[in-house]
Amino acid sequence: MYYTQEQIDRANQADLVSFLQGRGEQLTRAGNEYRWKWHDSLTVRGNKWYRHSQSKGGAPIDFVMEFFGKSFTEAVEMLTGEKGEAPPPDRPSSAPLSDFRLPPPNSDNRTARNYLTAARRIDEDVSGFFFSTGDIYEEAAHHNAVFVGRDESGIPRYAHQRGTAGSFRLDVKGSDKAFNFCYRGEGERLFVFEAPIDLLSFLCLFKKDWQKQSYLALGGVGEKALLRFLSDRPNIKTVFLCLDSDEAGNDACSRLAELVPEGLTVHRLIPLFKDWNEVLQHRAEITDGKYLREAIYGLKEPPQEETVEIIRMSEVDTQTVEWLWEPYIPFGKVTIVQGNPGEGKTTFALRLAAACTTGGTLPGMKPLPPFQVIYQTAEDGLGDTVKPRLIEAAADLDRVLVIDEAKRELILPACRAAA
Repeated sequence: MYYTQEQIDRANQADLVSFLQGRGEQLTRAGNEYRWKWHDSLTVRGNKWYRHSQSKGGAPIDFVMEFFGKSFTEAVEMLTGEKGEAPPPDRPSSAPLSDFRLPPPNSDNRTARNYLTAARRIDEDVSGFFFSTGDIYEEAAHHNAVFVGRDESGIPRYAHQRGTAGSFRLDVKGSDKAFNFCYRGEGERLFVFEAPIDLLSFLCLFKKDWQKQSYLALGGVGEKALLRFLSDRPNIKTVFLCLDSDEAGNDACSRLAELVPEGLTVHRLIPLFKDWNEVLQHRAEITDGKYLREAIYGLKEPPQEETVEIIRMSEVDTQTVEWLWEPYIPFGKVTIVQGNPGEGKTTFALRLAAACTTGGTLPGMKPLPPFQVIYQTAEDGLGDTVKPRLIEAAADLDRVLVIDEAKRELILPACRAAA
């Protein structure tokens, strides 16, 4: 059966106190909340519920699915009293929502918590955050860790089970991989991983203000979850691909970068070891805190519009020019001496340097007190490397002439008056 987004939203706005009382359930008031007689560790308030014994909670649809054993569509019907309709013809033929339901939770999350902290070295404050939201919990039958993926409305649409002993892993039947395990922040950055464990490991390594940004596990290297996440979150401007450092991860990054919509910037962060959990396992040995093997910037960037700033002559401020040698060489400007080989460019530059350092003059030059000259002669690209250092050194002097003699021309790039 099919329900519109409007019906789903209406179900998630249902007042849980009225819902339970309407079914004859006994509630006890506790301040601004109510406790349910049959689950005394559970409190409800408005359309929110929280089970304190498991540090998890959610919206009304989650509540009905968990405590009344209903499927998604059955929960919507129970909350709204409305029957679903047949899916519209243009609706994708993926697994219907009625096929998906979260595995029953265990009475506590002790085994799953221990698996993440002891075996995977996930910090307790990071894993605890997701246990508190219900995005990670322990299922009852086999004590697997369950990683839940929700849509923008907070409705569970995906779940992945990871064995707490051995290598068991399986997506729950009916899971929609477009809604994988993730965290939605308000910032403009999205960090993308292959698996939930890698996502959690990355948060432990780069913990400062992590809740400001967004993080997504793909459940492999497919693009479905990434494209859906970007379509739902127009605030994202930059995507960091943090997939495994292996051939599959590298190939997937190249492919995903091409699939990211135009207008977004894509970078690649390569972990120091194969994946982020392996880096976390060796965190104590990495004393310099360099958890990246490499950062590749600009896999994809928005096209830059070339613009030319045009100003009116009437907007140009008039300035008084101070001259070293009027009207040939001003202070604070670039002067280029150009001529054919053998015409005396170097001889002229040396005469000028001598005049500046001794207080002498050239024909028509007004006398000035002696000041310092920096003279550079370097061929081809070497001069471009050294020149910024010369300019930086000249900035500390009250008055200086910088002469840069290149292979084919003589440049006087920094004749500057005293401050």
